Amino acid sequence: MSTPCIGVYPGTFDPITMGHMDIIARATRILDKLVIGVAVNPAKTPLFDAAERVAMIEAELGDLRAAGHDVTVCAFDNLLIHFTQGLGASIIVRGLRAVSDFEYEFQMASMNSRLDPDIETLFLTASERQQFIASGLVKEIARLGGDVTGFVCAPVAAKLTARYSKKD
Repeated sequence: MSTPCIGVYPGTFDPITMGHMDIIARATRILDKLVIGVAVNPAKTPLFDAAERVAMIEAELGDLRAAGHDVTVCAFDNLLIHFTQGLGASIIVRGLRAVSDFEYEFQMASMNSRLDPDIETLFLTASERQQFIASGLVKEIARLGGDVTGFVCAPVAAKLTARYSKKD
């Protein structure tokens, strides 16, 4: 029996977007198990705390799990390579939206390879319909009272609206 291929899809996911879900769905078709790692980074100031981000992602995984895909979510606050090693994973999944993403992601993949050459980075390009979606832009639209339902699921859109209405 072969060892299962475990991958980690790390990110801030503040909030989870349809672009993220596209990468998640496609990665589950390639990997035996996918762990979505919600990064806790004190240098960033997320709109939602880690527990809220984990819960939003969990709420989106029903269809994938019902289809038999092994996908889990957990927060992490250590070095990505250490998180990946601790899970026994051999793949880091990264989504690319544009050429501008590639330079940063290539540097990260190179650093991670230097830290552990047994862990590979798998780049998945964003689907044509999702290429332009970025969490930061979604938050800005929501903050200014715009409709974000084309970029995030309805429950996440409602959470964004509620969060920004509290900030006024």
